[in-house]
Amino acid sequence: MKKTLFSLAMVAILLLSACGGKTTGNNATNNSPVQITYMEWGDPAELSVWKAIVADFEAANPNIKVNVDVSDWDSYWTKLKTLLAANTPPDVFAMDAPLYLDYQSRGVLLNLQPYIDSNPGMLDGLFPNTLTAYQTPDGYFGLPRDFQTIVVFYNKDMFDKAGVPYPKSNWTYDDLRATALALTKDTSGDGKIDQFGYVIDPWDFEPGMSEIIWASGGDLINADHTKTLIGEPNARTAFQFLHDMMFVDHSIPDPNTSSQYGGDLFLSGNAAMIAMGHWAVPSYSEASFKWDVVQMPSGPAGQATSVNSAGFVVGKDSKNPDAAFAFIKFVLSTAGQTRLAEMGFACPVLRSVAESDAFLKQGTSINQQIFIDSLAFAHMKPVFKGYDEWSSTIGDGLTPMWNGEAELNPTLDQIVTQADVVLANNK
Repeated sequence: MKKTLFSLAMVAILLLSACGGKTTGNNATNNSPVQITYMEWGDPAELSVWKAIVADFEAANPNIKVNVDVSDWDSYWTKLKTLLAANTPPDVFAMDAPLYLDYQSRGVLLNLQPYIDSNPGMLDGLFPNTLTAYQTPDGYFGLPRDFQTIVVFYNKDMFDKAGVPYPKSNWTYDDLRATALALTKDTSGDGKIDQFGYVIDPWDFEPGMSEIIWASGGDLINADHTKTLIGEPNARTAFQFLHDMMFVDHSIPDPNTSSQYGGDLFLSGNAAMIAMGHWAVPSYSEASFKWDVVQMPSGPAGQATSVNSAGFVVGKDSKNPDAAFAFIKFVLSTAGQTRLAEMGFACPVLRSVAESDAFLKQGTSINQQIFIDSLAFAHMKPVFKGYDEWSSTIGDGLTPMWNGEAELNPTLDQIVTQADVVLANNK
């Protein structure tokens, strides 16, 4: 009898461990679910997205409750750093892939490899190039949640009015330049351009700059992240091309001009084309004009685009790591990825969902397949320790040049020197 009672007790303990493991903490009781926090950046609309996903998760996991905390980009990172410094991290939090190693190297992230090993095949259906950013010699300390490839969004009404053919998947950067110039106009007749052909982000490499550098045969940084390459000849050619579009053709607005219009020039109807990721689809779906997307153009080295992902990590000091991983596992499941796809903010990392109607036939009637097909020639946005400082050094350094206050080549020379110092200090 004693042996039977002991066995029953052990079974009960094992069952509790399987359901929660370390999740008992100070949140769980026999009568209440374990509570975890999921924190991420985003606009207010994304809070409703995640509440829907959480509702699905909680229905399937009634022993776990997830509290969602969404902040704007700048507030998010400030809040996260404060919580980590106090050793009170959110259980699960979003991670921009390029910043991943900055956090992983500080020892504040939980190694997820033991959980992944306990779930054989869990990663088999994910796009391989979305996983690369999170691999370390010691295993995965994070996993991709979704991905973004950069494409060109174009205003079909603006093209139609000007009698300009829509861009096709086999177009080149010369085609883009000619198209942008044809769509750059002074529509009010006051001698001032108020419709621009093309818009890029002149600070962040991801939407517009890195794509043409790669397509020109250049690169941003070497493989071991010790040398900045934006000053090499092919990269300079790419910068010169964009510089000429901005200051010779005036088809790309400089930052000072863009600021006069405020916000997004494509959405406001002041730009015919923009290099952008899928995150813009929900807001663009509210536009008063018809639009669609096309792959980035090709250059001398072929087509190229950027792929980046938002990922999940778990705080090393989380009181409920088992429940935290259960939430990550759900969001990466068919059910979780389908719900994420239906919300429209990003591309699913689970191939079967990305290739399903849940993603390809969303409410916004554009060619969603373009985002998936672009993976075939996508370069991963760099991921290394010190990325944030390095990219900020470059972005800030480029600003005077894009504002027309400094010459291109001396600016690149100076930036490369400064950026290489950052790399040396982060080895």
